[in-house]
Amino acid sequence: MSPFLTATWRYLVMLNYEVDPKVLAPLVPRGTELDTWQGKAFASMVGFRFLDTRVRGLAVPFHRDFDEVNLRYYVRHRGPEGWRRGVAFVRELVPRWAIATVARVVYNEPYLALPMRHTVEMDGAEQGAPGRLEYGWKHEGRWHRLAARTRGAPLPSAPDSQEEFITEHYWGYTPQRDGGTAEYRVEHPRWSVWRAEDPVFECDVAKLYGERFVPFLRGTPASAFVADGSAVAVHPGARVSEVNTSLDPAA
Repeated sequence: MSPFLTATWRYLVMLNYEVDPKVLAPLVPRGTELDTWQGKAFASMVGFRFLDTRVRGLAVPFHRDFDEVNLRYYVRHRGPEGWRRGVAFVRELVPRWAIATVARVVYNEPYLALPMRHTVEMDGAEQGAPGRLEYGWKHEGRWHRLAARTRGAPLPSAPDSQEEFITEHYWGYTPQRDGGTAEYRVEHPRWSVWRAEDPVFECDVAKLYGERFVPFLRGTPASAFVADGSAVAVHPGARVSEVNTSLDPAA
């Protein structure tokens, strides 16, 4: 099936926080379960450039290149081929009102449109030169930001590493208004990753993400990465209840 959306995602700043599974459990879409790494549940603040966006192959004027900042966590669903590792979102920020509105109304994605800005200083970073990234958004009259620096060249994530767990997810899951869950596949090559230095997350967490996340999103993250990104293709979704899940329960 042809992709619904194609784009290039570049320079993904990923600040990863260990979160009590009990905090995330009420948010988990029906038909999925929390995915963990070494028994720990994580939520990630992610900021990136969303470039050359096309819907069904067509570019929408003034909506082709923009920033996105999201708070996401990790889930999995048992498909016919085995476990599908995916992400679900607490909130997704974009600077375009039309994108946020369509995503909320049509797909029930938790998008919010806010003024946004970015700083990308990555010339030569793929070859090891120092880099700097910052994504900012304005909420209730105040600018907030997500930032990190890179040093050295990016490297492929090692199998079973935390970098692999955070970056290599190829499914998305969204709760629907009727209590069901939508599932969609995201296709992209494996990303290389910089270890991030001097991570910064400045935000009124309670107002934007809820009091439940305040104890976990303050202070130093458990880890911080910058992924180089790539072209991506997002395929049309299906309801999880319509997906064949007939696998041996012991698998």
